[in-house]
Amino acid sequence: MCRVLEVSASGFYRWRGRKPSRSSVKHEQLERQVLDSYARYKARYGAPRLVKELNALGVNCCLNIVASILKARGIRARNGKAFRYSPRTEAMTNVADNLLKRRFDAEKPNERWTPDITYIWLKDKWLYLATVMDLYSRAIVGWSLDTSMTEQLITQALRMALARRQPQAGLIVHSDRGVQYRSTAYQDVLMNAGCVPSMSRKGNCWDNAAMEAFFSRLKVELIYAENYDSIERAKSGIFEYIEIFYNRVRRHSAIGYVSPAEFERKCA
Repeated sequence: MCRVLEVSASGFYRWRGRKPSRSSVKHEQLERQVLDSYARYKARYGAPRLVKELNALGVNCCLNIVASILKARGIRARNGKAFRYSPRTEAMTNVADNLLKRRFDAEKPNERWTPDITYIWLKDKWLYLATVMDLYSRAIVGWSLDTSMTEQLITQALRMALARRQPQAGLIVHSDRGVQYRSTAYQDVLMNAGCVPSMSRKGNCWDNAAMEAFFSRLKVELIYAENYDSIERAKSGIFEYIEIFYNRVRRHSAIGYVSPAEFERKCA
C-alpha cells in the first residue's frame, strides 16, 4: 500500500500512531454538540437555528460548519414543502389535559412534578436520560439512564421518585405527549400511586420549560465539558452532577439562589 501511494512505511506508521490534532478534537466535540441539539429539538431546527442555540449556550460555531456537519450525516430539519407528516391514530391515546398551565411553582413538596427525557451523544451512540423534577424546590427526585428510550426508562425514574418522596394522592405529574409517557405501563404506575397526569399542549416545549432549563444547564455545565467516551463514565458523572452538585450545592435562581436541598430545609 505504501509503494502504491508513494509514501514511506515509517511515515505511515508515524501517521497511524499520531494523536488527534487539536483542531480535529475540537471539530469532533462540536459535531457531538450539533447532533445533541438536533436531537433535543426533535429534528425541528436546521443549521441557522442550531447555530443560534449553540451560540446562546456559549459554543462558538458558524453556519457553514454546522451545515456541513448536518450534510455529512445526511440529516436535515423537518421543514419545507417537501416534508410531509401524518400523525398516527395512536398519537392521541392516553392524552391528559394540561393541568399545570405553566405554573412552575408549588406551595409544598410533592405537589407538582415534571418528568422529561433528553438525548446525550456518547462517542458513537446515544444515551437517554429520564428525570423527574419537584417544582417546589426544583430538586431532581428521580432519574434513569439507558441506551434506549423506552417506557421502562421513564418508569424507572418515576419509581425512584415515588420511593424517595412517598407522595400523597393528588400529586400532579406533568409531561409532554411523548409515546413513552402515554404508554399503559407508565400510566398504570401513575394511577396506582394516586398521581394525576397532566400533559403539555401539542408541540409546545415551553409548557415544560422548567425541565428544559435543567437539561440546558446539565449540557453546558457537564456533558459538553466532559466529553464522555464510555457509559460508565457518563453515568458516574451524571450521578455526581445530580445527586451531589445540583440537588445539594448548586444555587438556583428560581428559589432565591440556594440549593434545592437547602430550600427544602429552610421551608420545613
